[in-house]
Amino acid sequence: MKYALLGAAALAGLSLSASAKADNIVETAVADGSFNTLVAAVQAAGLVDVLVSDGPFTVFAPTDDAFAALPEGTVETLLQPENKQLLTDILLLHVDDRRLTSNMLPHEAIHVKPVNTAERLRVEKSATGVTVNQANVVVADIMADNGVIHVIDAVLLPAGM
Repeated sequence: MKYALLGAAALAGLSLSASAKADNIVETAVADGSFNTLVAAVQAAGLVDVLVSDGPFTVFAPTDDAFAALPEGTVETLLQPENKQLLTDILLLHVDDRRLTSNMLPHEAIHVKPVNTAERLRVEKSATGVTVNQANVVVADIMADNGVIHVIDAVLLPAGM
């Protein structure tokens, strides 16, 4: 997890010196403090420029605890340069190219297509909450100037992983 802390610290320095406008997705994640591993992964995959662009984006953001629940060594392996494409594929599974707030979801299951992937995500809203595939949305609608973050309790993985 030292990579996560180093990546978050480096990215925080970059993003906090940006501009005086409202926080983008990356700045919002850095400021929250619960997404150090996600921020380090975004940096390792070279996706920072994408997620600070105009968007709009919806990010289903796994917490540090969600990454920690993966099998031992998984995060460290994914952060290695030779695994950049796999890491990118996993991260883009968590991003939709629209601003989808919780009030836009019907009380039923829908499928959304994440950015740059052939995968589909099953988003289901019910009386007990919202799930994305098998991950629970634990905090919804964290607004950023270029999109929205929904905090999830598990890392979404491509089919077959």
